[in-house]
Amino acid sequence: MTQHLPSLKHLEFGGAKAVPDPEAMRLIQQMICKESTADCLSNQDLHLRFVDVYRAWISGTQLNHIKGLASYPVMASSHGTSESFDKFYLKNHHRRFRCFKGEYMYHAASWKTYFPNWLWIDDADIHEQDAVVISLPFSDTGNPHPDMDSVLDQCDRLGVPVLLDCAFFGACANICFDFGRDCVRDITFSLSKTVPVAHARIGIRFSKIDDDDSLLIHHKTGYVNRLALDLGIKIMQKIGPDHCFQKFKDRQLKVCQELSLTTSSTIFLGIDRDGKWPQYNRGTLTNRLCIADRLLSHD
Repeated sequence: MTQHLPSLKHLEFGGAKAVPDPEAMRLIQQMICKESTADCLSNQDLHLRFVDVYRAWISGTQLNHIKGLASYPVMASSHGTSESFDKFYLKNHHRRFRCFKGEYMYHAASWKTYFPNWLWIDDADIHEQDAVVISLPFSDTGNPHPDMDSVLDQCDRLGVPVLLDCAFFGACANICFDFGRDCVRDITFSLSKTVPVAHARIGIRFSKIDDDDSLLIHHKTGYVNRLALDLGIKIMQKIGPDHCFQKFKDRQLKVCQELSLTTSSTIFLGIDRDGKWPQYNRGTLTNRLCIADRLLSHD
């Protein structure tokens, strides 16, 4: 059985998280404490508004390039990105799951028991009975994976379903999000890496077709976490998709210089290309450090 990588969250620069920006945290606290928040529990159309606001929020980026999102008209809220992953696993349970080394560890951890034939993309070509998950920006670097396009070419040719994980959107810049691929069936986003609301589980999934899966059943019936969706709408109305990167880009450069790292296209990451931080290796040739907390010490 292929082994998954252990979590590095216990290390100073381990894991990946939003910058704990005090300004954003105060704003979120104010949103949660407002009496009007309770009104959302009786708002039967809140989930419909949420997905529309989220789509517009994504399209509002000026630091990234969004292409082809209109080809995914079917929307549903998701508990972060993870719930969308679970639905993708369920729908493709008869296939062999594939991801790159260095990918978000949730996949390998989820596959190890129930899908033990899963395989790193790095270790074999894509097969027609595979199903692929790729993060964009890539989880291990915060930049696009250099082999992503060639893998998507194979998936297009073989008809292999792909889920694109855009969890780092809202904290990145200079990324071309080109969704115009036949093989890509689902795209998922989350606010967890944009602002410190990971435990509110505020995410969305875009799909090309309405296959009436369980995520869509919840959406169609409005059986959703209205508190989280209401908070998500308020956050997106106050904090744009480029805010975090614009605010902290100069600090990211300073921190990376101090730690001998290369800056990432994702604001809370620094990349060690020289092997100085081997304890942060995630199975690739570089090491990923989460510098979110350190960014606050550089005013």
